[in-house]
Amino acid sequence: MAKILLVDDDKDLVGMVQDWLQFEHHIVEVVYNGEDALRLLKGYQYDVIVLDWQLPKMSGVDVLLDFRRAGGHTPVLMLTGRTAIQEKETGLDAGADDYLVKPFHMKELSARLRALLRRPTGVTGNVLTARDISLEPKSFRVTKDGAEIQLLPKEFALLEFMMRHPNQVFSADTLLDRVWKSEADVSPETVRTCLKRLRRKIDSEKQDSLIQTLHGVGYKLNP
Repeated sequence: MAKILLVDDDKDLVGMVQDWLQFEHHIVEVVYNGEDALRLLKGYQYDVIVLDWQLPKMSGVDVLLDFRRAGGHTPVLMLTGRTAIQEKETGLDAGADDYLVKPFHMKELSARLRALLRRPTGVTGNVLTARDISLEPKSFRVTKDGAEIQLLPKEFALLEFMMRHPNQVFSADTLLDRVWKSEADVSPETVRTCLKRLRRKIDSEKQDSLIQTLHGVGYKLNP
C-alpha cells in the first residue's frame, strides 16, 4: 500500500486510474492542475507521484522542476501523450523517474509503480519480512509464523510503511502524513489507537514489540 498523488486534468482517465489503484489498496489523492499539485507537494509527503505533462495553470514538467529544486525526492512517473524522443528526454531530465505514454494498460501502470516503490531493505521479491511477520503488498496478506492474520486497512498500511523503513524513527505526526489522507480529521491519538490494535495482532509474548515506542520521540520498527 502506498500513498500516491495523481495529477491529471482528464477526469475520465483519473477516475479509472484512481479506481484501479484503490482496488490495489493504495491511498490515492487527486488534483487536476499543476498549481494544486505543487501546493500539496509543499505540505505533504507521498510515496510516488503520477504526473501528467499537459496540465492547466502549470505544466507537469514545471511542477517537477520546482519540486526537485526544492529538494523533493519522491519517485515521479510521468503520464503523457507525448511520444517524441526529445520530449521524453525533457521529462526525464526534469527529474522524472519513469515515463508512461497514453494510452496504457492499467497492469503496466501497476508494474511501473511497483518498480518505483521497491526498496532493497527488508524486501524479498514482493514480500516484506520482519521477524516472524511477512507482508505481501500485492495480495494484501499478512502472516505470522506462516498463519494468516487479518488486519484492518489502516493497520495494514501502517505496518507496511514501518516495514519499508526499518530502524527509522517516525513521529506520530509524520505517520499521519504518510499513512493517512492529507487534511483528514485525525490526530496523534489516531496513530496510538491504530498501533495498539496492530500490536495485539502481530506481537509475541516472549519478544519485545516489533514496533518500539520511543517516548517523546516517536516509533521505530525493530526487525
